Amino acid sequence: MADAFAAMEGYSVVSAMHGQRGEPDGMRASASGVCAIGVMAKVPRPGFSKTRLCPPLRPEQASALSAAFLRDTTTNIARAARSVPISGYAAYAPVGAEETLVPHLAQGTRRVLADGSIPVPDGVEGFGRCLLHAIRQLFAAAHPAACVLSSDIPTLPTEFLVAAAQALLVGDDRRVVLGACDDGGYYLLGMRVPHARLFADIPWSTDTVAAATRMRAAELGLDLVELPPWYDIDDAAALERLVRGQDGSDAVCTRRALQMLGLEAFGRSPCVA
Repeated sequence: MADAFAAMEGYSVVSAMHGQRGEPDGMRASASGVCAIGVMAKVPRPGFSKTRLCPPLRPEQASALSAAFLRDTTTNIARAARSVPISGYAAYAPVGAEETLVPHLAQGTRRVLADGSIPVPDGVEGFGRCLLHAIRQLFAAAHPAACVLSSDIPTLPTEFLVAAAQALLVGDDRRVVLGACDDGGYYLLGMRVPHARLFADIPWSTDTVAAATRMRAAELGLDLVELPPWYDIDDAAALERLVRGQDGSDAVCTRRALQMLGLEAFGRSPCVA
């Protein structure tokens, strides 16, 4: 497969210098030279999953879509692993949810607890605790590089994941990879060592998360590689884009769920042919 950086037509990936669950020994050994990508995952449950989509969706519809997103995202990681050394994980919460989560994951997806229950530096709060917990767990499994990934991006182009792993498996420990969302958040953050400060004093759930992370990377003197932007599905406008669009990966489970839930025409005017 051609280098994924060259495959990203229309977008230049830039690299600029800006000023609890243990794994068996065999798994640790096999992690050498393999980039870990952990999807931030929760068990799909009506009333708890994709609540920002309710309304327009009903809680049971949002839960069904959440399950499809998880399967497609973990399948996408497995697809990327055919081109570059990647190991897929579900970084899950809460404690005790692991077995309930398994049916929603692609076969071979490993699991690590990431509920934020570990000691963290000052300033790491909220979702940042879970992200840092996930990163530390992935490095504890002896991977030389690790990424955290959103579970709300079922159509993310596979080549973006390939490019992230390729960037992280070369270079030095200052290398960081960021994939920003078009709403100001990010869908992926990867690194070669667990930089805790990348998760400190970040205004989570706002449209400045990616910008604040770029600024923090610059403050730390890290080598930031940016992937092309993509969209996550966490509001009605993004859901409409998902229904209308055919870009990105095929997202088979998500497309099937949209059909089964009767959402193929979501957002379309009945007056438009």
